[in-house]
Amino acid sequence: MRPQPLPYLDPEFMESDDGRPLRILAEYLEPLRRFQAQGIQDTVVLFGSARIHSRERAMLDLQDFESGRTAADEQLMAQKRKAVEWSRYYEDARTLAGLLTTWSMSLQSPTHRFVVTSGGGPGIMEAANRGATEAGGKTVGLNIRLPFEQGANPYITEGLHFEFHYFFMRKFWFAYLAKALVVFPGGFGTLDEMFEILTLMQTEKLGERIQIVLYGSEYWDPILNLEPMAEWGAIGPADTSLIKRADTPEQAFMLLKTHLSEHHLQKAAPKKTPQLARTRS
Repeated sequence: MRPQPLPYLDPEFMESDDGRPLRILAEYLEPLRRFQAQGIQDTVVLFGSARIHSRERAMLDLQDFESGRTAADEQLMAQKRKAVEWSRYYEDARTLAGLLTTWSMSLQSPTHRFVVTSGGGPGIMEAANRGATEAGGKTVGLNIRLPFEQGANPYITEGLHFEFHYFFMRKFWFAYLAKALVVFPGGFGTLDEMFEILTLMQTEKLGERIQIVLYGSEYWDPILNLEPMAEWGAIGPADTSLIKRADTPEQAFMLLKTHLSEHHLQKAAPKKTPQLARTRS
């Protein structure tokens, strides 16, 4: 008779349908343990497209393309030029993350406050982690395991790179520690994350007040207008004020600094950081 492993050491059981509740619980308890060990009290999350590259990379791609293009490449040429224009959001996210991290490190606190957090992948996520790292602070990456596209960027702090299988557990960790959210230009995933937080704010399911900053009027104004929802009565008139708008890193930083100082800065660190999850009482 072959030796029988303990159930939690049995890969066949742990990867089975019956083992799914344990896998879900692990994606809650393992990050909780590491956040506590690293002294992370709260975060500021930067969301945005994974398809936005740094200005340096976008310029190199354009130059490489121009050197070998043909007359039939006009559409691709336009895309490459748009990527260079698009890259300003990468650089703005990088600058904002640096400003926020420099300020947060100046705070007198036994824990790490308002740590820049991203989805851990490329694009705006990379820019956020990169800016925080360049400023000398800790930075979190909540990466999702996908069969394609997303791998973790190299700017995440050692010990604060998390890998998730379940989207809803990743979303939990975005929402639970966040004190503010900055939404850069992005697609369906970016909107999904923003509306998830808006719904939790509106229904008072979050333990504390969160500020949402929508970054880039040129991009978002044609896409997102909440006023008709209020006019039709689908949301309350005050709900439109849940989102602030910014167009420069400095403007976004001042909105964040004001909100964080007024609503969160005087709060004492708990004995364990973070604590077990709870909703607003």
